[in-house]
Amino acid sequence: DWKSPQSGATPLVMRLKTLLALTAIAASLSACATVDRLDAGGDVHDLLVAIRDNDRATFDAHVDRRALKGQIEARLMEEARQRAGQSNSAMALAAIAAGPLADAAGEALIRPATFRAAANYYGYTPDRPIPGRVAIAGALRPTGDGRVCAARKDGPCLLTFSREGDRWRLSGFDASAANLRAK
Repeated sequence: DWKSPQSGATPLVMRLKTLLALTAIAASLSACATVDRLDAGGDVHDLLVAIRDNDRATFDAHVDRRALKGQIEARLMEEARQRAGQSNSAMALAAIAAGPLADAAGEALIRPATFRAAANYYGYTPDRPIPGRVAIAGALRPTGDGRVCAARKDGPCLLTFSREGDRWRLSGFDASAANLRAK
C-alpha cells in the first residue's frame, strides 16, 4: 500500500515534502549568508575608498583597532615563545613587553597607508576604480563564525571582517599573505 495509515499520504509525497522543507531551510540559511556578505560588501567598499583616499576618519570607523592590536600582541607572544624555548624568565619579559609593543605597532601599522598593500594585492590599485558593493560582496567568503573574509579565489583569507553593531569592521589580517609593510 502506497499510503501511510497515519497521514494518508504516500511515501513519495512525504519524501517530496521533506525534500522541499529541507531545500527551503537551506535557501533561507544561504540567503542570510548572502545578506551578510552584501552588508559587509558596502562597509568593505567604504574601507577601500578610505584606504585609497587616505581618509583616516572613515578608515578608523571601519577598523576594530582593539581586535587588530590583540592579534599583533598574540603574534608577538608566539614569536617570543618560539625564540625563548623553555626559558620562563624570557617568556615573562615577553609577556610584560607584548602589550606596549602591540600598542606601538598598532599605532604605526593600523593606518590607511599600510593597508594600501592589501588593496593592491586584491587588484584595487589607484589607477582602477573600486568595484561596487555587490561585486565586493561576491568576493567575500563566510568563515562560518559570523565573520567574512576577503580572499583571492581559493587563496588564504587576508582580511577578516566582523559585524559590530550596524557596521562590518576589519577585525583580522594576515600580513604575511601579502607582505604588508608600513610606507
